[in-house]
Amino acid sequence: MHQFQQFYINGQWVDPSGSGEITVIDPTTEQPCGSVPSGDAADVAAAVAAARAAFPAWSATSAAERSAFIGQLTAKLDENKEKLGAVIAQELGMPVAWSVAVQVGLPTGVMASYIELPAEMEQEEQIGNSLVVREAIGVCGFITPWNYPLHQIVGKVAPALAAGCTMVLKPSSETPLDAFLFAQIIDEVGLPPGVFNLVTGPGRVVGEALVSHPDVDMVSITGSTEAGIRIAELAAPTVKRVTQELGGKSACVILEGADLETAVGGSVIGLSMNTGQTCAALTRLIVPRASLDQVVAIAKAAAESVVVGGAFEEGAAMGPMVSKSQQETVRKYIRKGIEEGATLVTGGLDMPAGKTEGCFVAMTIFSDVTNDMVIAQEEIFGPVLCIIAYDTEEEAIAIANDSPFGLSGGVWAADAEAAKHVARKMRTGQVTINGGAFNLAAPFGGYKQSGNGRELGAVGLHEFIELKALHL
Repeated sequence: MHQFQQFYINGQWVDPSGSGEITVIDPTTEQPCGSVPSGDAADVAAAVAAARAAFPAWSATSAAERSAFIGQLTAKLDENKEKLGAVIAQELGMPVAWSVAVQVGLPTGVMASYIELPAEMEQEEQIGNSLVVREAIGVCGFITPWNYPLHQIVGKVAPALAAGCTMVLKPSSETPLDAFLFAQIIDEVGLPPGVFNLVTGPGRVVGEALVSHPDVDMVSITGSTEAGIRIAELAAPTVKRVTQELGGKSACVILEGADLETAVGGSVIGLSMNTGQTCAALTRLIVPRASLDQVVAIAKAAAESVVVGGAFEEGAAMGPMVSKSQQETVRKYIRKGIEEGATLVTGGLDMPAGKTEGCFVAMTIFSDVTNDMVIAQEEIFGPVLCIIAYDTEEEAIAIANDSPFGLSGGVWAADAEAAKHVARKMRTGQVTINGGAFNLAAPFGGYKQSGNGRELGAVGLHEFIELKALHL
């Protein structure tokens, strides 16, 4: 059991104002695996006050000083990767080998990518008789999700540190344990008191107090579109900057002549990563009608090859859903797909073979899906793939864009230029061409209801910058 009883505020571990507690459930066993305090508005006020007091000095530090701290954090994350990976595997359910490689490896890479970026804050631009300088935006409030908990924390903390901002973090109540380990690392490297503060608690209490606080200058949320809308509403009266990385229902378009075995098999295996609990997952597979039967056969074989197991079960490639609630949500969508008349190719409502406990869902494939079905329009956030047939390239693009979301996408083609032609017409924040690798330095974010702003790399730094013009 990982039990934490204090918040990290102003460089110290302090008792919460109340006595509330959040119990963290291991989704593999459905048993408690830890607990953290459940805070309130008074805890948020203390954390924001600490961040506000620390801002003048921290924002005035040199780029070299901030780079050094980011470098130390990178080294500490790598040093603690096994411990962090095991904790995330337990609270989230991702198989531990993947958890170490992805849930810790990814944020370690992100932190490293910001080591040199504080220097950008010292860049100045002459425009006519004006000198344009960069300044840190101020105190930031971070709301992070449960699906890639440490990655989403670091994706906000790293650029904020690089810019010279101070911050208050409220992680998800489903997977908060890694945030406390991260705060311990912050403390170990000696980051100045008040620069980073951690408070946990319900979104309706702690989250809303944080984003509506008048001394918070900027809010960054990763979560559902509904949560993003609510936070934008609460931030509006004080005209805060709000960046949002929200939902997705991303399409993967397979063009005529593409290598179907690679494209379809890769798409299915990609969706199994983190049990489909990935906002950028390619959950709609849009394929040539003439190839539909072949695509379905490949997808079925790939889905049935995925080894489902507990986080610490040897050989497991896909773990459980994060919670019973999420398991039931995914099952409701599977039930809805059957009711809508889609063809259930594999998977479905039953637990995966050999599983009688835990929050498991089988890898599920639907064919004969039309894009107006609920399962094609709403984010399921589970290992459910919808196969949709098209007759012309123009129709494929129209189907891909017929979504309230626009976070990610993919195109497979025999010719890379043909793939790029289609990718440019997709209204989405990123498109993977023929399985291209994820780039930690490239901007990440969405169009439409998938959010506002971008994370990662130099562009991600810009979300934490105010520009000032000095007229000479």
